[in-house]
Formats: sequence, C-alpha cells, structure tokens
Amino acid sequence: MAAATASLLKGGVSLGSSQWTNGSKRIESQKAAKAQRASFSIRASASYADELVQTAKSVASPGRGILAVDESNATCGKRLASIGLENNETNRQAYRQLLLTTPGLGQYISGAILFEETLYQSTTDGISFVDAMRKANIMPGIKVDKGLVPLPGSNNESWCQGLDGLASRSAEYYKQGARFAKWRTVVSIPNGPSELAVKEAAWGLARYAAISQDNGLVPIVEPEILLDGDHSIDRTLEVAEKVWAEVFFYLAQNNVMFEGILLKPSMVTPGAEYKEKATPQKVAEYTLKMLKRRVPPAVPGIMVSNLSVFTLVPSLKTLYLVGYHDLFLFVFATGFICLHGTQFLSGGQSEVEATLNLNAMNQSPTPWHVSFSYARALQNTCLKTWKGLPENVEAAQSALLIRARANSLAQLGKYSAENESDDAKKGMFVKDYTY
Repeated sequence: MAAATASLLKGGVSLGSSQWTNGSKRIESQKAAKAQRASFSIRASASYADELVQTAKSVASPGRGILAVDESNATCGKRLASIGLENNETNRQAYRQLLLTTPGLGQYISGAILFEETLYQSTTDGISFVDAMRKANIMPGIKVDKGLVPLPGSNNESWCQGLDGLASRSAEYYKQGARFAKWRTVVSIPNGPSELAVKEAAWGLARYAAISQDNGLVPIVEPEILLDGDHSIDRTLEVAEKVWAEVFFYLAQNNVMFEGILLKPSMVTPGAEYKEKATPQKVAEYTLKMLKRRVPPAVPGIMVSNLSVFTLVPSLKTLYLVGYHDLFLFVFATGFICLHGTQFLSGGQSEVEATLNLNAMNQSPTPWHVSFSYARALQNTCLKTWKGLPENVEAAQSALLIRARANSLAQLGKYSAENESDDAKKGMFVKDYTY
C-alpha cells in the first residue's frame, strides 16, 4: 500500500509557477502553465516506504504516546540542578536510565525521543538503552536539530539549525537503532511572528522531513507556537493556522510522504500572561478546529482546477485538493486518513493541565490518533521524587508510571483528575524557555 502511494503521479500535473509582482504572488496564465509542466510526486526512499508507515503506526498505537527525553545537555543540567545534582554525563545517564528502564513503561509509552548522547549510552548493567527500549516495546527516536539561533532580518526571532550534514547523521542514527526523528523549531507570537520567521520554520521542517524519510526515520513535524505573551486564544488560532498552512505547503513541495510522518503541534491556548484562562473544553475545541482546517483529512471534498490534469492510481480512494499560496497542492491518501498520528506537546502547562486538555480532545472522534509527546508533563514529579538518591529510584519510577498511565487514559478519553496531587497541578511555564 505504501509503495503505491510513494510515487503517486508521474508528470501528470501541470502547475503554474508563481511570480512576485508589487509584493504579491500571482499565478501565471494557463498558457504559461502548460509550457512549464512540473512533475509532482509524493515519495519516500523506496527501500524505506513500507517501514516508515509501519513505524508511524507503531508510535501512534492506542493508549500510548511519546516520552521526550531529548533535552540538550545544558537543559538537562538545569533539571539536575533543581534537585542539587551536578551536570555531568554520569548523572545524566543515571537519570535517563531511571526513566527508560521503568518497569511496565511500554504499556503506556510507544516511543521515546533521545538526545544524541543517550542514543549511544548503556545502562549500568551494560545493556544499551536502545536494546532496553526495544525489550520494553518502546521505539527509539532521536533529536536531530542543532538548536535555535537568532534569525537575521527578523523581529528578534529564531531559526533552527542542523540541515548541514543531516543526511549522514540520520543514516548513522538509523544504524544505531533510531526509527523516528524530531526537529524542534519555534514561532513567537509577541515577536510577530514575521513572514520571514514563519517561512523559515516551515521550510526547515520540510527539508528535515524529506531527509529523514530518505534515511529510514519517521519525522515528527513540530512547529511549536510558544506560550509566551498576553494574546488571546483567537490570536493563537490565527497564527497556528498560518504556520500549518506554510508547513504543509513546503512538505508537499519537498515530496514528503504524509503516511510516514507524525505531527507534534502545540495546543491552541491563550498566551501564558493572558487575563483569562481557557477551559480544557475550549482548548480542545480550538485545537481540533485548527487541525481540521489545516491537516489534509479536514478538506471537505475534491476541488479540481482547470489548470490541472491528473490520473488516479487504482488503489487511491481519496483525493484532496488543497489551496495554499494561490497554488493548488495535491494531497493523496490511501484511505480517509493520510497522517497516522498527532502527538501534542505540553509546552509548560502543568502535568494535570496537559492531561486534561488531551482528554478533552479525545471526547469525540477525529480522523487521527490524537496522543501526547511530553517531557516536563511526564517527568516533573518523577524528578522531584528521585532527588538524585538511589533509594528513591523505585518511587520516582512509580511517579513516572502514574503520569504515563494518566495520559494513556487521556488518549483514550477516559481520564479523571479526581485523585491528582497538588504538585501535579502546578504550572511549569518558563518565560523565554529554551530546550
């Protein structure tokens, strides 16, 4: 099935190129469009297409989500410092061993995103973390970006670096056992966001996604809308829709196979400093509204342009024609769903808030597997319980299991916050947070 969708059309679609005139984009005439036919295909490396689909399905399995353990050494050091530990490799290894070897974790966690250091580390018993995760039925993932740096020409915004050498690094990560990847870029609402920053974020994500698929890694597509600011939930929705429109435009331009990706959007919430807090029901309503407007299964039908000539592949059941940037993008699916999973990040919400919001989004059917990819919202109580003491490892692992199970129930729409601790209800927002 994946092989059939890996190369859907060969030279059958004619797209007009666009020009910038007086600052606006125009579609050339039909005559010019016919003269400049473009071959449009959605593909991943043929040798990995089926595996990418299977990996995405495995990570997006019912009642499970992703544990993000991919903090940089500097950020991990801040976490360790909060419990009085020095930031060194021994302590980082000890903490990540605590997390990744928690008995029964694979019942609730389908994948874990690792930092490069962790991918090559082993437990104190000499078992590689990758092998320990596989034994627990947890898929190893890897953070592949090289961090955020200032974006020249922008309004004090950032861009994500790491495309240089990404292909060779991804090939090595695959050899080591990683099967999916993460690339985190951010968009700041208080700083605009500028057109430049949005386009840079979307293009970088698309290039990373294409390179990852060509090397056997399922890319998690993550344009994080930062919580910073005093803006309303409607403003967040407006920005999120703009960002995701750009992202899918460039994913298609880079021939990324949608069946072999996972999404990791921010929940649509008001800014952290906004005067009114949104209820979980409102967060769910706005987040699902954004996804249904921007993710391919939301498109209501087939809209054929008179600029286009196309031939349906026999196995193709649904054709979506999506208009972005005054161009027509063809998005194909082998059924109704062309994206296997949507994992949400917590973004500084409290542990309970993140779980309640996820639970609210799973109260009604959606075209996707809507789950979680949490770092602090799974680890916070666990870290405080551990305190760096060997005698607290078992209690800390129990705390992690409690949070993992809570979010598993939320993915199934069955969570209740009735017996949650006060610590789990404390917010974790940090202004200008860096990962």
